[in-house]
Amino acid sequence: MTGQSYGGFTPTGTIATAADRRRVVFATVVGTTVEWYDFFIYATAVGLVFGQLFFEPLGANSGLIAFATVGVSFLFRPLGAFLAGHFGDKLGRKTVLMWTLILMGAATALIGVLPTYQTIGITAPVLLVLLRILQGISAGGEWGGAVLMAVEHAPKTRRGVFGASPQIGVPLGLLLASGVMALMTIVAPGDQFMAWGWRVPFLLSVVLILVGYYVRRKVEESPVFQELAERKEKARMPIVQLFAKHSLLVIIAALVFAGNNAVGYMTTGGYIQGYATNPEGPIGLQPGPVLWAVAGSAVTWLISTLFAGWISDRIGRRTTYIIGWILQLIGVFALFPLVNTGQIGALFAGLAILTVGLGFTYGPQAALYSELFPASIRFSGVSISYAIGAIAGGAFAPTIATAIVQATGSTQAVTWYLAGMTLVGLVATLLLRDRSGIPLGPDHEAEQSVSPIYGVAKA
Repeated sequence: MTGQSYGGFTPTGTIATAADRRRVVFATVVGTTVEWYDFFIYATAVGLVFGQLFFEPLGANSGLIAFATVGVSFLFRPLGAFLAGHFGDKLGRKTVLMWTLILMGAATALIGVLPTYQTIGITAPVLLVLLRILQGISAGGEWGGAVLMAVEHAPKTRRGVFGASPQIGVPLGLLLASGVMALMTIVAPGDQFMAWGWRVPFLLSVVLILVGYYVRRKVEESPVFQELAERKEKARMPIVQLFAKHSLLVIIAALVFAGNNAVGYMTTGGYIQGYATNPEGPIGLQPGPVLWAVAGSAVTWLISTLFAGWISDRIGRRTTYIIGWILQLIGVFALFPLVNTGQIGALFAGLAILTVGLGFTYGPQAALYSELFPASIRFSGVSISYAIGAIAGGAFAPTIATAIVQATGSTQAVTWYLAGMTLVGLVATLLLRDRSGIPLGPDHEAEQSVSPIYGVAKA
């Protein structure tokens, strides 16, 4: 077996065959799907049951408080990103990915056995928030490792489509979370769902984590990290170096993701599910059909994400993103007029249109981020940029949307808020040069360290 060369040096154990690369892709898809299933099942439950079971005794704003707990986890994503970035650049991508998977699974399963407010009082929401924080720490560390395992194993001309493999873990996780919840509304309808049916999807996490752990154990370490390790060129303090030399790049990269994440969290954050099923709201649809509509939109999101990764290998990351922002803006303005018809078919159509733009502004992200940062601090760079973007974008998007509707009695202002976040992502994208195909190995650290920001000196 011959290894693939990364800048004239061939590290031992480098993936060389198509079968090995497929194994990497499969492992990243399975692992991120399990992670995001765990993360999204919480947001889905917030919109359906947590407000009543854990927060309703806290007052009239219990729904707003419940959605705020979705955002609390994002505040701890940077901690997960800092820890994962530090250890990922020093100990390897694979080691970090194993621990993030275990942490997420443990937190999710514990939510499934957590007593409600009626049983243990104020301790219930406190414990729920603490477990959500652990989910946030895990999510903050998961993404960077997964995308680097995929992109750093990829051939230079296929980084976009390889990088899209962990990206589809988001729509797959949403599909799985919504589908399992929808199924439980059938298995345990009405009061049974509120009593115990909602717990089953959380407990199912134990099985999924075992599968994900087994699959990830079979995958080789990233070849770029192997080369860094064999050359003993790992950064001593990667986070310090990142902010000392690339702080502006981190902010701009974060804003690119924020533009996507704020809009995406209308469904992944549980807002649309809660808004459409609220019996006191303007629509009042049944939870089951709404969950199936969200699950269906996850399929269109998955397809557009994969296609965007593939097309970015042909027309570049930047051009793909620009197309995506335009499509996302169209989806934003179509969303609530369709949802507010109160027809389940129109709701699905609104979500499906929106997810096309979301896929185009998410599919190329793994390759884009990987090509922005030097090899020795890449894990820290992609993880922290992603975590900051999640806070600026999706962290409190459902809470903001809920507060806007409560204040105005209309979803029109929510549309303008989402349109504004889309434009933020577009502007941030326009500030970056396209670096598709740049060498990723340590031999090219000097070239990788040149700023990709327009208006900043190239050398």
